[in-house]
Order: sequence, then C-alpha cells, then structure tokens
Amino acid sequence: MPYRAIKQLPAEEYLAPGHDMCAGCTVPITVRLLTRIAGKNTVVVNATGCLEVSTTPYPRSAWKIPWLHLAFENAAAAGSGVSAAFKVLKRKGLTDKDVKVVVLGGDGGTADIGLQSLSGAFERGDDITYVCYDNEAYMNTGIQRSGTTPFGAWTTTTPPGLLSAGQRTWKKDLMGIVIAHRVKYAATASPSHIIDAANKIEKAFSKGGPAFIHFLQPCVPGWKIDPSLGVKIARLAVQSGLWPLYEYEDGSVRTTVQVAKRVPVVEYFKLQGRFKHLMNRPEELTLIQNYADGLAAKHGYGPLVPASQ
Repeated sequence: MPYRAIKQLPAEEYLAPGHDMCAGCTVPITVRLLTRIAGKNTVVVNATGCLEVSTTPYPRSAWKIPWLHLAFENAAAAGSGVSAAFKVLKRKGLTDKDVKVVVLGGDGGTADIGLQSLSGAFERGDDITYVCYDNEAYMNTGIQRSGTTPFGAWTTTTPPGLLSAGQRTWKKDLMGIVIAHRVKYAATASPSHIIDAANKIEKAFSKGGPAFIHFLQPCVPGWKIDPSLGVKIARLAVQSGLWPLYEYEDGSVRTTVQVAKRVPVVEYFKLQGRFKHLMNRPEELTLIQNYADGLAAKHGYGPLVPASQ
C-alpha cells in the first residue's frame, strides 16, 4: 500500500536531534525519512562527508541504529560486505532478522571518488540500497566542484570571472550510469516531495537487490541560500524541470511527479548566491534554460510559464 499522507509514515525516529548539521540543511529531512521507513533492523554505511562528520563528533553519535563510517571510495563495497555477512548469519541460523543495508554518500563519494565501488556492487547485484544525497559540490571540504556540480555554478574551484561563467561542464548523468548497470530499482527524489520520496524508498527496500535513490539536497553555505528556503528551492528545481522526479523499474522509466506549468530556471537560480553572476549573462541562462526544456520534454512536463502568470 503506497503512502498517501505524512501521518501514514512510521513514527519511530532513528536520527537523534542535536547533531551538527547546518541550520536549514535539507539532508536530515532525507535521513529521517529514510531511516523511519527502514526501521530498527537496519545497518547504515556512511561515506565520509557532511553527514558523517556532523552526526558523529567523537564521542557523540546521533544514530540510534548500527552505523559504519567508510572512506569516500569504499562505502558501497563495505555495504556489500555487511549484506553478505548477514545473509551468512541467517543461513547458519545465527540470526532470524532480515536486515536492510543502506549506504549513504554525497555526490563526491558517489559520482566521483566512490563510483568504482558503487559500480562493482551494482554489477554484482548485491543486496544494498544506495542513497546519494547530492548537494552538487564537495561541501564538507570547502565547496569544491564535483562531477554533479551544474553548469554555471560558483564553487571555490570554479569561480566566475571575466572569462568564465563558473562551472563549465554539465552535471553528470548519475541516474543514467546507474540504470546502465541494470539495477532492480533507481529513482530521483527531493525533500520537497516527501510522499513521492517515501514511496520510492519503500519500493527500493522491497526489491531485494541493488537499488539506488538520488536525492537533490540544497546546501545553505554551498548554495549561498537563506536557511529557511531549502525546501522551497528544492521544489523550484523540480518545477523548473532541472530535477525531474522519475523512477526506473523493470526496464522502464516512469515520471512520478508531473509538472503542468514549469517555472523558468531563473526563478530557481535567483534565490541562490552560487548563480548570482549569471543574472547578467543571458547567453549562459539561455543555454541552461534549453537544457531544462530538454529534460522537461523527456519527462512529459508541461509548458514554460513566466513567473508573472
């Protein structure tokens, strides 16, 4: 039975309050939702990143379930090992629990440094659910660009100037890479669309094999945004067509959230300091709008409607 309302979600919390994530960070929304649906019989494998350092400052931990820290490059491999170990324990009669193994990684630990171990886990068909919380740069180490940094964005390693409009390459198609591995399930998600995300998490766990969920995660310092606007900005990403919400299942792709009237990408950009320099660069804005239009057409989104309408 799919979730249809927030009140239907499991109530038990497995991420304690008092962690050190930034005020207004959207990642705890994702983690709380994920772990509430996963339940107590869950092991979390966490790659180095904002989430790891902010939830486990020695000697404290915000995690109420077993949690394992791994480096950028091997979180998926460790998740595969944990999954295999529990299957052996169950086969030998040493446990009767069905344990979910969730691997959490940022964009750097997923699309760049950790891609090799993620690819291996998916190629083998290992029983893990991998969740990428994508804040589109290496936020924990100083806001350096990553493979998922969008075209035109400011980072400390892609500063805009007279001869540059910021990041010069397009965001890596991480979903396309994952789907090419023929995983059992893959989906995009957003903290602005909780019920859509909850149903995708539930479905990922039900597959009994490699599953992947790609969350967009607005970052307060890295995106230079007001702490109160994270969810609104995530919603504008969906409404602009730059972050379509869809799923891959049984060999086919389905759009899960339709957008009848799209907003221009400038409405999404103007709330973020990382795109401030583009407001006076119409050529780059046109390129990005065309890119968003292409994504929107692919997923059956409606026409572009100016903000004044």
